[in-house]
This record gives sequence, C-alpha cells and structure tokens, in this order.
Amino acid sequence: MSLRLRPSAVLLAACITMPSLARAQSKGLDDSDIMRLKSVGGVAMAPDGARVLYAISAWEHPNAKGDTALGDRHERRSHVFMVSAAGGAPRQLTFGERGESQAQWSPDGRMISFVTARGTGTGDDAPKPQVWLLPADGGESRQLTTARDGVSSYVWSPDGSRIAIVTTDSLTREQEAKLRRRDDPKVYEDDFRLNHIWVVDVASGKATKVTSGAYTVSGAPNWSPDGKKLGFRASPTPMIRDERGNAYVVDVASLALDAITTTNDAESAPQFSPDGKTLAFTMLPHEMAPHKDGIMPRTLRNARVVTFDLATRAITNHARADFDVSPGALRWSPDGKQLWFTASDRVWNSLYAYDLAGKSYSKRTKDVLVQGLSPNSDGSKLAMVLDTPDMPSEVYVQNGSAAPTRVTTTNAWLSERTLGASRVITWKSKDGREVEGVLLLPVGYREGARVPLVVSAHGGPTGAHTNGFKAGTSPGQTYAARGWAVFYPNPRGSTGYGEWWMHANTGDWGGGDYRDIMTGVDDLIKRGIADSTRMAFEGWSYGGYMTSWVVSQTGRFKAAMMGAGLPSLLSMAGTTDIPGYINTFFGDPQYDGSIVNANIRKYLERSGISYSSNVTTPLLILHGGNDERVPIGQPMEFYRALKDRGKTTELVFYPREGHGFTEYYHQMDRMKREYEWMARFTLGNTVKTAM
Repeated sequence: MSLRLRPSAVLLAACITMPSLARAQSKGLDDSDIMRLKSVGGVAMAPDGARVLYAISAWEHPNAKGDTALGDRHERRSHVFMVSAAGGAPRQLTFGERGESQAQWSPDGRMISFVTARGTGTGDDAPKPQVWLLPADGGESRQLTTARDGVSSYVWSPDGSRIAIVTTDSLTREQEAKLRRRDDPKVYEDDFRLNHIWVVDVASGKATKVTSGAYTVSGAPNWSPDGKKLGFRASPTPMIRDERGNAYVVDVASLALDAITTTNDAESAPQFSPDGKTLAFTMLPHEMAPHKDGIMPRTLRNARVVTFDLATRAITNHARADFDVSPGALRWSPDGKQLWFTASDRVWNSLYAYDLAGKSYSKRTKDVLVQGLSPNSDGSKLAMVLDTPDMPSEVYVQNGSAAPTRVTTTNAWLSERTLGASRVITWKSKDGREVEGVLLLPVGYREGARVPLVVSAHGGPTGAHTNGFKAGTSPGQTYAARGWAVFYPNPRGSTGYGEWWMHANTGDWGGGDYRDIMTGVDDLIKRGIADSTRMAFEGWSYGGYMTSWVVSQTGRFKAAMMGAGLPSLLSMAGTTDIPGYINTFFGDPQYDGSIVNANIRKYLERSGISYSSNVTTPLLILHGGNDERVPIGQPMEFYRALKDRGKTTELVFYPREGHGFTEYYHQMDRMKREYEWMARFTLGNTVKTAM
C-alpha cells in the first residue's frame, strides 16, 4: 500500500532505466538550440496510476508572419499533456493561446483541472487566470472560477465536490477607477493587496470566501480528509523581505480560524495526515531580533520537520543531528506512516522519507535531480520528473520497488547533437576543507588536452550548482560545443552541504568562498584540463557579486561578465527588496553618526567597487531594467567607477526585465553577447555574435 520507500528498496540511481540518446552527429548545441528546448514539469499521477499529466513549456510564435522586423514576438507558454504510465505516445490536452498550467486530477480521476487565462483583451482588460475543467476521457473544457483578480493556486476537496482557490482581494470600484485613469500614487511598503482563500462548488460554480483579515495566504491550502477544514500558511504582508509566517486551520462552514503557530516561523502550509489527526509542516525558528518594524533578518538554518497533534495541540520537532539538509514540499504517504519530501543534496536533489514510528530519515534516491513527484492514491506508483546531465527533464514512473522508467521523450532531436561530458569533482581549499563542484568538458574532449575555461559562480549564496542538463542561457553545452570547459563550483555558503557550510561565508563574502573557487581553478590547471592563459569568469546575482569581487582581486581572468551583480553592498542593503538577507550576512548598516564605523567599514571592504582601480579584466555588465532584487544603481555605480578610470567595460540594460530574463530576444542576446565578449578577450576572437 505504500510507495515501497523501505530500506530494502533499490536506490533509484543504481537502476534508473534511461535509454541514452544515440549521438548520430558530432554537432554540439548552439544558441538557437537552447531556445528550441522544451521544459517538462508539473507532473500529476492519476489516482488509479494509469496515466500521468504533465506540462511542457516552450517558446511559441503566435503571430508569426515571417518577418520579425515587423514586430513579431515569441511567447513562452506551457500546455498540458497526458501520457500512459506504461509509456507510449503522449497526447496534448490543451492548446490555449495564453497557455495552461497547474494540471490536477479530480479525486475520482474523471476530471482534469488546470489554470488558464482565456478570452480577449489586453492590459487592464486582459483575461485573468481561472480554473478550468476538462473530462479526462475527452470533451469540451469549461470555466469553473470567475475570480476577479484570477487564481494563483488551488486544490480539490477529498470528495471532489469543491475546489479551494487562492486569489487576491479585489479593489473597490473607486480604487479600480482610479487605477484605470492612472491616478495611482504608490506608498512604498504599504497599501498591500492580500491573498485569501475561497471555496468554489464544482457543480454550481458558487464561490464562498473562507479567510479574511490582516494576513496574506501563501501557496496552496490543504484539505482535511473529511473536507471540513483547510490548512494554510499566511504572512502579515506580501513583501518578499517579510520572513514571518504562521500555520493556520480554518473551518470551512463556520469560518472559525485556528492559529496553529504564533511564533512567525512556519515555513510551509500544514498538511493533514490521512486520518485527519495530525498536521505536518516545516518550521525555521528565527535567530535574529526583529527590526523596529517587526521584520527580522533571515535565519540561515535547515528547516525542521514538525508535526502538530490536533487533539493535544502538541508540536513535535523531528529534527535530528544526523540529518543535515533542508526539507521541502512535505507530503504524507497514503498509509500515514511516513512523510515524503525532496531536498537539495550536494549537486543533486534527492527524495527522502521520514519514518514517524522509527523517527529516522532515509534517502531514497542517489545521484539524480528529482524536480517533481506525485503518487497515485495508494502509493503503489510514483510519477516524477528527473533531470540528468545528458537529458533535460522528463517524466518517469516507478512501480513499487522497480526501477523508475522514462515514459516521455520531449526533445528527441537531441539525438542529432553531441554533448560535453559532465563530472562531479572535489578539491581541497586553502584551509584543507573539501569543496565540490561540477565540471562540464568540451564536446569530444581528449584526456590531457588543455582547453579554455569559463568559471560560473551560482546565485544565492544560499544556492548550489547541480549536476543536471547544462543548457540554460548561462554557460553550458553551448560553450562545450565551442571547445570550452565550464566549471561550476559550490563554495562555502552553498546549500545542500549542511548548516555549517551554508553559514560559512556569513560576514565573509569574498573571503573563504573566493578562496574555495580559486583553489578549484588551480586544481583544474593542475589536472591538465584548464589552460591558465585562457580563462574567463561569470555569474548572476550573488554570482555577479562574486564576479565583481574576482575582477577586483585578481587579473588572472582574461574576460568576465557580471549579471545582475551587486558590487556596492552598502547601497544594495538600502535599496534591494530583500534587505534582511544582506543583513543576515553583514548586519544592519550602523548609521549612528560615526560615518565609517566597523560595520560600515565591513560593507565597504567586501564590495568590489571599493577596488575599482585594481580591475584589469574586461568586464561586460548585463542587467534587467526593472530589477528590484538588485536595483539598477548597482551596475551603474560600478560602470561609472570603471569607466572613469579607463577600464574596459560595457553596460547593457534589458527593458522590462527583472532579476531574471523572461523575453525571447533578451535571452538570445544575453547568450550571444556574453560569448562574443568572452571569446574576444580570452581567445582573441573578434567574430560578432551579439544581436
């Protein structure tokens, strides 16, 4: 009756059935190939285990006229597909012009639901995303919800008669009128629009609001087995910097609200056990005192699995000293004996189980990237999305304890390409500690050959490079196709290596993390792989910070790209939408009248901009024009400091883009422009590639 997640189960990676794509030709991936790749996600196993829903997202050309000079656009859209759990030809279920997502099965498996925005109109009059229903065996879809501001998340009731949705509180008619006539001054960090839960009757479409008040619901709620209550997580404000959150249960009939926690440290929505007696969720106790506005800096710890007994109201903390990763996406096994979740695990993302009776954690996958999972109703089958170094994400199905089998092949054309091989490597840092990373070798690499190297620093710093398919818009297989090796280090500060490692660059950005990366570069040179005379460096976000630091501390790299980087930490702390995250590492800037106190000195000392005169590496700076995470003053300050000193630099802004790029031509330009810069100064290649 369970997923067979038992100690006797065979570890997934040892037996995954992954037919390799035959590499018929020697051509590697180019920039256009990257944009051609389709992404798989949103997996949902049917209750009977016979079929699997999933989403494929790809670039579409909705109004293609053959001439992009006339304003033709590409749009990124996802659609819902269905495939047999035994494999075979998948079937596309949705074709909407704005795409569909969040596909789910009704509890009886007869209906498929999804979220889409259908209809005419643009701008303020554009249709809002709503829940639609489609008979699983074929027929016309119908719109269920009519939420004025659209649906952000939803979940079926256990008996399938109702759906709980989360939507933003609507504006009053007067507020909406002012907005439409552009009478819309914005009070900074005020006038919040909050998210609340409504319950919609599937038969009639009638919607009833079940939560209200001065809090905003985050994520999807969770039904009790009897369909009488909903568990959810909520925060006082929707601000990204607001780390506070509590777990609640609301009675759907009486609207009575029960605060399960009041300590502001609930990390996820409480999940009802199959018998309805216990809630499971994750908590992260705050370590730092709140600011005067009640919001505290972020705590860098692993989240803890906790359970709440609804009868006794006792919370049990299931943290263990021998379990040193941070759990996410908790779900109960159908028999209620285990909790299943995924977690960052070094260069992988692994599936774990927690046995409540034995109070023990066990890892159930090895050396794979689990990007999504969904069991059938009795747990005998599991659908999952796996990502591997030689293939982008695909749908796999595990029957009992048998090996997971791939049931989709979404990018079959990859058989016409040859990929660079990926290796997980380790080396010793300056203090003797072992560091891990991923090395992508050039296509057709021969042992002993020294090749150009580009080092890619990850964002965060609480993030990690994984050993997955390297085909994003940052360096990866396109560099491997051009004869480069790409190095992806996970220095101290990275996640998936335990709390100590995650904490290890607190107050020390540009210190131990920098040395970890540089010793990794030295190791690749020592191994005879990297050509020390042809090396480049790049990174995005915190990786952009590291790029600014690297070029200010060493001249060993011939070229560099700083993407969405923060070279000026003091101004970053006062302008970013996550100031508490910067405060976590450096403390609050002490504006106490002493002008340059020890705290402010630390901010200045660890900012790349402070050493602008030392920079000799040609630096390309790329930045989204609407980035609130790393505001546009950051690249402007660094560019001005470098340009005024006669340094080789170029700054490119991308209109409408935030912290990450979402538009087709901007993503293409980023790849082409970055490689042109790297090749020009590292290889002496002056071929124009940027758009």
